Amino acid sequence: MNIIIITGASSGMGREFALQMDLYFTNIDEFWLISRNEEKLKKVAGLLTHKTRILPMDVTDSRNLDTLEDILIEQNATVRMLINCAGFGLMGSFVEQSALSMIRLNCEALTEMTHRMIPYMRRNSRIIQLASSAAFLPQPDFAVYAATKSYVLSFSRALNEELKPFGITVTGVCPGPVDTPFFDIAEQNGSTLAIKKYVMASPDKVVNQALRDSYYRHAMSVYSLPIKILHVLSGAVPHGIILNVMELMKKKGM
Repeated sequence: MNIIIITGASSGMGREFALQMDLYFTNIDEFWLISRNEEKLKKVAGLLTHKTRILPMDVTDSRNLDTLEDILIEQNATVRMLINCAGFGLMGSFVEQSALSMIRLNCEALTEMTHRMIPYMRRNSRIIQLASSAAFLPQPDFAVYAATKSYVLSFSRALNEELKPFGITVTGVCPGPVDTPFFDIAEQNGSTLAIKKYVMASPDKVVNQALRDSYYRHAMSVYSLPIKILHVLSGAVPHGIILNVMELMKKKGM
């Protein structure tokens, strides 16, 4: 049985991946949707035409991943695609927040999920890891989130090289701000640069680009011209200069 696994599938980017892949992936037997919110998972499953299995679980708990593996073995399932979307960010001063939960979900759980699922893949299986343009450079008042996404991007690119001999592709997706519920949580104790709101992208376009880039076996997927320019600048201009400019923009309310 060929399956697609999507974490963080109850809303935002995970939900969008499920909706778009349901339209185009005709050779898949089941979609397995993972999130802590069972009710929202049911609503997403109700929108799909594929047979769908909902798995309400916290992926930061290794015991839940044990259960997931047991189901994979029981169903004799092959993971054709793993989409790791589970994650969150918190803005604000590092000293005023507890950031360990971000690290556990954005880094540790993503790594463990990926490590456990690879043995159930085969040639031409694919992995999509949701990183962020925040991975390109340090971000004061978004310090831990940016660091976790830098980890995700570095891990994804390295793993893509390791898995090439096995015909498995890993794509790190690095969108800028996306119009999802992400900012409802992220901005509880801080706010982003105002200019980011002007480059806000719609999730359907970001996901469409990510799926195309994964299909063509690209190691990275970067949506929109402004974010592509940021990626180039972050590699060409010293980060200290960029951070000084960001601080100036913040003081001017930009």
